[in-house]
Amino acid sequence: MKAIVTVRLKPGVLDPQGKAIGHALEGLGFVGIEDVRVGKVIELELSETDEHKARDAAEKMARRLLANTVIEDFVITLR
Repeated sequence: MKAIVTVRLKPGVLDPQGKAIGHALEGLGFVGIEDVRVGKVIELELSETDEHKARDAAEKMARRLLANTVIEDFVITLR
């Protein structure tokens, strides 16, 4: 089973990488960009076939290593 963990900064946390991308896009002539936020996507191929156990394992991984839960939120999608 594949677990996809999407990690994003929490609202209100400064995102300097997002700001830099936003400025670069404006410099390239793109208009109407109000805000850019950068995150990361981590794909985990798990041997677990039980959806509940796979989600539980992915959540434990996200909380312990993949996301800094003080400043980041995460969402888990299973396929």
